[in-house]
Amino acid sequence: MGVNRKKNGTKTSAFGSPGRINHDATPFYTSRLYEGLPKEEEVKYVEKPVPPECIDKILCKSSEKMEELPDNCIHLMVTSPPYNVGKEYDENLTLNEYRAFLKRVWNEIKRVLVPGGRVCINIANLGRKPYIPLHAFIIEDMLDLGFLMRGEIIWNKASSGSPSTAWGSWRSAKNPTLRDIHEYILVFSKGMFSRENLGRKSTISREEFLEFTKSVWTFPAEPATKVGHPAPFPVELPYRLIQLYTFEGEVVLDPFIGSGQTAIAAIKTRRHYVGYDINENYVKLAEKRIKEFSLVFNTPRVFDFEEKKDDGDCETSPNIA
Repeated sequence: MGVNRKKNGTKTSAFGSPGRINHDATPFYTSRLYEGLPKEEEVKYVEKPVPPECIDKILCKSSEKMEELPDNCIHLMVTSPPYNVGKEYDENLTLNEYRAFLKRVWNEIKRVLVPGGRVCINIANLGRKPYIPLHAFIIEDMLDLGFLMRGEIIWNKASSGSPSTAWGSWRSAKNPTLRDIHEYILVFSKGMFSRENLGRKSTISREEFLEFTKSVWTFPAEPATKVGHPAPFPVELPYRLIQLYTFEGEVVLDPFIGSGQTAIAAIKTRRHYVGYDINENYVKLAEKRIKEFSLVFNTPRVFDFEEKKDDGDCETSPNIA
């Protein structure tokens, strides 16, 4: 008779660990490297409902003050903030003013998130003379507000249709320039790494989970001309984050919702959304796009009718629209 032996887990060692199975990283996390960083807080889970007048709505106002929303009501925030680079919706702020503006929004986000709620910020770095590492400044400000950083995703946009030729001095060491083909998605959580599930369903598939938990994502960017907004991210981006970080029926917030891509991804995954934007034209554009998507997404197909009919007849129909 064979004897079942429990496989020993791996643990942190001076030479690293080739694999991580039931991994014990206590020596690493208790090292002095973590001194001074925000620490996890064990707090009672509180979740308040979003007011009916705000659920599945876009509010035309600044997200610096979201007094319509109670504390602890949002499960996930996904956004790409304005870049302050002269696009029609930007203001000409100094770097310090820009960071202060965003920090006011991040502080409000922290208030409205449930304990353990997640924040996902899509950001690209700017300039070359010198290079402005916006993602580093945002990380610094989020840590200063007490958020726990969960990691960063590299969005590889190399498959997009418009390659950059801004390579500086061609085939010369005089002044070659790196061409960005990526953006960052910075991931944080409020207070705790884990989050309560009040009996709701996960909708992520096995294949999606294996792919979405990788730190590099590859899919093309969204053409601005197609959407009608200067800087849209593709629906694929919030879709992945919503599937990974929320349960069905929960609420996703985008404080800079622009063309409505986050709301469309929320509808697609059967979540609710709340959006903010100060530009009335973009609010109207987002509402129009959301309405058009909802009509198509929620309209039953002929196959659905045939399936219901067949259930009653105890037969299977091959008819698919």
